[in-house]
Amino acid sequence: MPSYRRTIVVSALLLFPANSGLVEMTFRTYVKGARAERELIAFFSEHGFAVIRAAGSGVNSLSPDLLAFRAGRQYAIECKSWDSSSLSFEKEKVAGMKAWEETTGITYMVGWRVSREGWFIFPVHMLEEQGKTFTITLSKAKLIGRKPEELV
Repeated sequence: MPSYRRTIVVSALLLFPANSGLVEMTFRTYVKGARAERELIAFFSEHGFAVIRAAGSGVNSLSPDLLAFRAGRQYAIECKSWDSSSLSFEKEKVAGMKAWEETTGITYMVGWRVSREGWFIFPVHMLEEQGKTFTITLSKAKLIGRKPEELV
């Protein structure tokens, strides 16, 4: 096991009791999300983009997970790998995404990866307010979302 994975497991064990079940779930979620980010990094890199993965992505609303640049094209992408009929974000997170977009002038996108279906990438403003969250359904993401191939 690589040392960074051991560090994550040790950190998770300190935060959650072994019998809580949260250690395994948290680690699996982290690994799945990190794998999805690496997949998108590789895709954009292979298509001539300079790609930056934000340090501490997923921890706060200050920056997107990925920034991709190539000859006048620029993408800020929040990556999510989630197998569900909808994807939701807390209002504070979406407010941070929109503030970042306004400050930088770069459209903030959400990249949602669904197993056996691939990526659906759409602007953050397509999320709809639903009580305490902003949400998009999988069916809507399929209609409006773009595949990575459409962005190169």
